[in-house]
Amino acid sequence: MPRAPATGSIRTQLPPDAADEVDAMVQGRGGGFGSVRVEATIGATSWRTSLLPDSRRGAYLLPVEKSVRTAEGLSDGSSAHVALVVHVPRTD
Repeated sequence: MPRAPATGSIRTQLPPDAADEVDAMVQGRGGGFGSVRVEATIGATSWRTSLLPDSRRGAYLLPVEKSVRTAEGLSDGSSAHVALVVHVPRTD
């Protein structure tokens, strides 16, 4: 995890292969500003959020709230396995 601010969420970058999988699933059908709705899970903690596109890096950023980091014992420099369920918008 990148260095976290004192309050609020941090944004951690998805690995390139995961970002490619998300792109393949949504095929340009993301929400406002290209965001993609997901359910994220770290350890025993799940939450709904949106992946945020970072066009400068060609990546997606996942917001991780302070409450999640606290519940899972994550601190500056921690690494964590993140499971994502992508909610693909319907086209009809």
